[in-house]
This record gives sequence, C-alpha cells and structure tokens, in this order.
Amino acid sequence: MRPQALLPWFLSLALAVPLVGLTPASARAATDYQAEDAVISQGTVATNHTGYTGTGFVDYTNVKGSYVEFSVSASAAGTSVLTLRFANGTSTDRPMDLSVNGTVVASAVSFPATADWNTWASKTVDVPLTAGTNKIRATATTANGGPNLDRVSVAAAADTQAPTRPGQPSCSDIGEDGLTLAWGAATDNVGVTAYDLYEHGNKIAEAPGNATGKALTGLAPNTTYNLTVIARDAAGNTSPASPVVDCTTRPSSDTTPPTRPGTLAVSGVTANSADLAWGASTDDRAVTAYDIRSGTTVYQTVTSGTSATLTGLACDSPYTLNVVARDAAGNTSDQSNSVAFTTKACTTDGGVPSSIATLSTGWTIPWGTYWMPDGKTALVTERDDFRVWKVTKDGIRTQVGTVPNAVTTNGEGGLLGVAVDPKWDTNHRVYFMHTAAEGNRVVRMTYDGTTLSDYTVLLQGIKKNRYHNGGRLAFGPDGYLYVSTGEAQTPDLAQDKNSLNGKILRMTTDGKPAPGNPFGNYVYSYGHRNPQGLAFDRNGRLWEAEFGNSSKDELNLIKPGADYGWPTCEGSCNVAGMTNPKATWNVSEASPSGIAIVRNVVYMASLRGERLWRIPINGDNESVGTPTAYYVGTYGRLRTVTKVPGADQLWLSTTNCDNNGGAADGSDKLFRVTID
Repeated sequence: MRPQALLPWFLSLALAVPLVGLTPASARAATDYQAEDAVISQGTVATNHTGYTGTGFVDYTNVKGSYVEFSVSASAAGTSVLTLRFANGTSTDRPMDLSVNGTVVASAVSFPATADWNTWASKTVDVPLTAGTNKIRATATTANGGPNLDRVSVAAAADTQAPTRPGQPSCSDIGEDGLTLAWGAATDNVGVTAYDLYEHGNKIAEAPGNATGKALTGLAPNTTYNLTVIARDAAGNTSPASPVVDCTTRPSSDTTPPTRPGTLAVSGVTANSADLAWGASTDDRAVTAYDIRSGTTVYQTVTSGTSATLTGLACDSPYTLNVVARDAAGNTSDQSNSVAFTTKACTTDGGVPSSIATLSTGWTIPWGTYWMPDGKTALVTERDDFRVWKVTKDGIRTQVGTVPNAVTTNGEGGLLGVAVDPKWDTNHRVYFMHTAAEGNRVVRMTYDGTTLSDYTVLLQGIKKNRYHNGGRLAFGPDGYLYVSTGEAQTPDLAQDKNSLNGKILRMTTDGKPAPGNPFGNYVYSYGHRNPQGLAFDRNGRLWEAEFGNSSKDELNLIKPGADYGWPTCEGSCNVAGMTNPKATWNVSEASPSGIAIVRNVVYMASLRGERLWRIPINGDNESVGTPTAYYVGTYGRLRTVTKVPGADQLWLSTTNCDNNGGAADGSDKLFRVTID
C-alpha cells in the first residue's frame, strides 16, 4: 500500500510558505472634484452653511433642469464609483439624473432630506467611464432643484471578479523527493497575479501569475500527493480549485533503515506527562527523527536530541511506549525496548472519560449532530449523500429525509452542520448549512419528528471551495443562530468584515443579522481560517476550534468584534488588535473539528490527530489547563463530539470514509463516551 500524503513533520517544514502579505488590493484612491470649480447652470456658489470641504458649495436654483457638470479623467475605460457629497435641509427628496458624456446612466437618483443644511451625507453610484476626460452631469429632475452639492469623488470600482478555474494539473520529472506540477492557465478580467498550490486542504507552495508550472521539493519518497491549484488576482479574488491530480513520488534509493535506538528509559511520571530518554541511532545517511509510539501509533515526533517530555497523557492510565528512528527516505528502524508505566491519579473535578462503547455503525461521513429539545433523539447529517437521520439514545437510527440542492466539492463541502430551533415544540424548525451550486448556504426546513419538508434559504453568498467551508451551527443562550464559515481557500476574506467567509456569524431564525452584532451585519468575529467547532460553556461564553495550515491548530474563546488573526497569525502572535488562542496544537496532533463541553471541560475531536482532546477550563476564568489526549490512534479520524442531554456523556463520531481516511463507505461509527 502506498502511503498517502499527510504532511509529516519534515514535509510541513519543507513546504510551509508564509501566508502574510495577502491583503486585498484596494480600489484606486478616490479623486475629489469640488462643485464650485465645475460648470454650473442655474445655481450659485455659496458659503452660508458650514461643513463643506472646499471654498464653497453649489446651491442649485429651485428649477427643473438645473445642473452641475464635472470634468473627470480616467486612465482606462471601466466602471468607477462616483460619490456625491450633499446636504438637503428640507423635508422633500431632491432627485437628480446622472449622465456621463451626455448619456443618462442613473435616473432620478434620490437625494433625501438630511438633518439640516449643515449636515452632509454621501450618495454612491457606479458609473461607466471612458479612457480620458469624461463629462459627469448631475441634473435636477423636479421644480425643487437639486440639493446643495459640495463635491464628487471618483474612484475605480473594486475588482470583485474571480479568475477562472485553472486547467487540469499534471506531474512530470517525478523523483524521490520532488516533482514538477503543471496546470492550464487561468484568466482574469484584470490579471492573474499568483497560483496557490494545495495538498488536500493545506497550502504548500505558490507560483507567480505568469507561470503554469512549479517544482515541488522536500517531498517524501513513495508517497501519493493529492494536488490542486487555485488562481488569485491582485484584489485577492480566488478561483475555484482546479481538478485534482494524484502524483506519487518514486521509492527511495536509500533502503537502509537506521539502527535500533538504544535503551529507552522513563522517569518523572506525573498525572499528564512522562520524561523519556534513549540511546542514539545511526544511519548510512542521517537520522532525521525519532517517533515515540504506543504500538505503531505515534504520540510525538522528536527532531532534535534523544530525550523528550511526553505531554497530553491521560491521568491514571497505563502506557506502554517504544521509540523508532527514521531517515529522510522514510526507512524506519526496529523499535527500541518498551517501557511501561501508569500516570498519576487524576486531580481534576471535571471528570475524565472512563468508558467508550459503540453506539451505531454503518455510517458514511457523519458530520453534524444536534439534540432535540426533549433530549430523547438527535439529528445526524451525512456529508456526501445529504441524508439526515433521527438517532435514539440507544443508537437506533431512522432516515428522516435529505436536504435538497446540496452538492459536494470532492473535498470538505456537502451537507455539514445541523441545529434545532429552541422553540421546535411550537415551530418545528430545523437548520442546516450545506454547499450548493453557487456557494454555501444556511437553510431552514420543517421537521415534524418523522419527516423533513419545506426548504427556505436564509443566507447565501458564503463562498465555497474544495476545502475550508467551515459549517458548524449552534444556538446560543441568547436564542440566535451561530454559524462557522471557512475562508474558502481565500485567506484575504478572513480579514474582510464585509465578507461572510472566515467568520463566526450570528443571525436570527428568519435569516437576518442578529441585533447587537458588532459591525451591523452578520459578522460576530473574524480572522478565522476553517472553524468547525462551536460550544457554549456554563457562563454562556462561546468556544471555537479551527484548523491551522501547517503550523498550529487553535482553541479560541470568541468575543464579539474580535479578530483572531488569520492569515497574519497562525497560532499565537504578537500583533496589535489580534486575539490569541487559549490553546494550540501541532497540526499533526489535532486538526480539530467538533467540540463539546461537559462539566466545564472542552472535548475536541481531532481528524489527523486521531484522538479526543480534553481541555479543562480554569473555573470561570478565560484560560484553560493542560490538554490531555484519549483514544490516540484507536478509532481513526474523529469528527464530531456532542454532549448527551441530562448525562455526563458524549457522542463521538468518526470520519474514516472521507478522502483522507480512505475507508469504504459505511465504515464510520458513532460512539458513546461516559465521563466519570
């Protein structure tokens, strides 16, 4: 069996590229034209009010047809943004026609009342300009004349058109540790400035916009890489992901493994850690890493030295560990001797997982889980076939329908989160986030306890891509719906407060922005890469988990209006105005999806890390204690964890049937975990 590329430590370091500097290109700076300098017909330059910006303003004569005409220049033909600064101290609207070079481009544009003649407002209109000099005229259309006009500002309209999808990639010059990736060129209305190269959902390289190929180095031998290309323009618009190509590097010519590590010893055992030391291995070329393992499951990789403190261990639990050495070719030594120990007794009052049992089998990528208000059954979604199931506490499942208009992305899109209205007993409303033809949507359906029906789109315009679609839904204690959205492999969107992507959104059950949102729109927090975990603690605070790129995954405490850093920061950083996470992990140890909170402890399901993390909240403070891991490598990729109502239990689901897991359809499971 060929190993699949899972970005091991050496590849992450070799291919990690910085993602700072990807800020959107802003529109061309606006040029101001003062009204008193324009051509005036049936109006006068006045100064009898305050707040104007030049040497005066134009007071239109109260007659239909009075106008002000500006001569403005444009370096190139195209749409520009025209902003007119005006005041209207009457109670009557004073509409005007706007023309360019004699052609009306916007008729009867409203210029409504302002508070008084000293209060100025702005009206913005998109207008087409030709290259060179243009005559822009604002003409009153009623006998009341126009408003007082201070100035107009002209700026090139922002580029919102994304490049086309790059053509089918292909691989050549394939070697042991590198290959050349080629693709068909994308096109753009302004110009392609860069291509971003992805291995599954992780950006590994980029190429300039005039290139259609890139040499990738630092790859692992005899490993299959799942590669796609995304085009980007200067405004930060990104194309849909290209078709996929799977390329496998050649087996290494180095077939000699390192020697077996020397004697492994353990000391300093605590409730959550142990100190390990071993003798050095040798290799015909070089030892590149040591893996600390339980059986064949890797707990930690050490790239320097022959000792380590292994953290994140479960308290009062037995461990048997060994160490193997690896070289750059992926050759692995014989394992060292094994050491056995039991961690110290648990000292927490939050409980720990004490048992796990299989609740239900036969699933294919179960993604969202949400309990009904009576706590007797839950709704569970399956991502790629769009089915929705009712599951009892005993694990008996019944399909209640499918969600229409859902599509997959051959990556992480499809039918994602589900939430049940807190007032379901009276309104029978349930909510889903899913990928559709045009992007991701939040929708509402009717569920009578047996069958799904109706279908209402509440929110769309959430950009989609092959990866980074987010998708978790949760109702807060305030009764509003919280939605996690990914940045759709377009990092710039995470920092754009007017974009729905890379955000936590907060909305009403009728699809409107929730009252009190910090920016007056749907956005509750921003600067997120791909958040998939949401849970509220006993104090009503929102916790969130999100995927990093190649460095750090995050657990965040969400506050309204806060910026969580992506793409400037991945993990903690010292950047003014950006909020650091409460805990971070190496991406190989986590890649977190769902989270749940039981007895003031956050439980976080991990995909690539194949473990359930336990993270205690420090009382009612805004900090967490030492994370510890359970079920490492035992059940594969863990997707969703949900608290069972009325019990100290969790439901935990796997995602072993997805592209990264590769298991056959129907192989995923739903487990019940008891906390004691």
